[in-house]
Amino acid sequence: MSGAASAPALRLPPPALDRLDEVTAALAATAAGYDRSAAFPHAAIQVVHDAGLLTAGVGPEFGGAGTDFTQLASILLALGKGDPSVALITAMTLLPHAFQQRRRWPEELYARIVAESAARPTLLNNARVEPDLGSPARGGLPATLARRTANGWSVSGHKRFVTGAEGLSYILVWAATDEPDPRVGTFVVPAATPGVRVVPAWQQLGLRASGSHDVTFTEVEIPEQDVLDLVEYGAKAEQDNLAAGGIHVVVTALYLGVARAAQEFVHAFAHERVPANLGRPLATTDRFKQTAGEIETLLSTAEQLIFGVAGRLDRGIAVPGTEALAAKVVAVRQVTSAVQTGLRLLGNPGLAQANPLERHFRDIQSAGVHAPQEDTALQAIGSAVLAAAPRG
Repeated sequence: MSGAASAPALRLPPPALDRLDEVTAALAATAAGYDRSAAFPHAAIQVVHDAGLLTAGVGPEFGGAGTDFTQLASILLALGKGDPSVALITAMTLLPHAFQQRRRWPEELYARIVAESAARPTLLNNARVEPDLGSPARGGLPATLARRTANGWSVSGHKRFVTGAEGLSYILVWAATDEPDPRVGTFVVPAATPGVRVVPAWQQLGLRASGSHDVTFTEVEIPEQDVLDLVEYGAKAEQDNLAAGGIHVVVTALYLGVARAAQEFVHAFAHERVPANLGRPLATTDRFKQTAGEIETLLSTAEQLIFGVAGRLDRGIAVPGTEALAAKVVAVRQVTSAVQTGLRLLGNPGLAQANPLERHFRDIQSAGVHAPQEDTALQAIGSAVLAAAPRG
């Protein structure tokens, strides 16, 4: 989508970046309840909307404040620290806004989405994973089919792991056309359109309130122009894991937030727990000091990786895809290890459902699940460095 020549018709409220701690606290207050019920976190999403964070990625030319990579990472870290399910739902909405200029959104469609976003929470998400294909990060042609009609397109198919499914306003459906030489693209489907059905299927260990259910599409009609990136199927249509490495690193910030929340609980437990046979807080023991140092080392280096990549991108410094994906792999390993280390340190109290550390441990397991997963990322990195290596 190209930038408008005149001033935008509306102005979105700027994201409350100076109140992220307040948003974190508000989300943390309801996170345990949503985790137990696995209900969609409508009230928590409203908190994020009221703080102007759902539209933080909308550019100035469309009435928004615009968000750079560092700000995006800061938002996701704060939300992840409060409730990572809400953070992930938010991330899936922030990214289409942050990258809409590159995706050539139809003017009328995007203007409508921005107007709706000003009035109420308007959630977006891509629907790409399929039961048979799995993640497109590993390649392949989607089975979801877009058929030409007299008025546009008719979309039919089955998608999995659609985060925030029951609360979405628009679903960005990756599908192949029924043409003799198929093209693939992202078909923008209003979630309330007849033929769209959410299939409750999300019964995971962690991120229980993310509502990442299945969604089926049965002859769902959309206008001809409401399609993004429609290209011939082939090498150019495959997901470029290296090119998208930077944004994968930034999304990892929400799991850094989970790990920081786990760290805070470990610290509080260490200061408050005074065993009768010791007579002083556990925080004064060498074991707790050493382990606290290990956890901080893991998290501070993960934070340097995430915000280092984000900062370079903000300064217009090209970050090779191999470096960005490597940063994602290492950051995921470290935030996961940090939470596991804290859990081992506390033992049974850490596993008690009455304590948040048990929930943080479950939630952090999802850090490595997002595409590209570690094996795919390492293969992409290895293929690139081997191809660039001297021969002979």
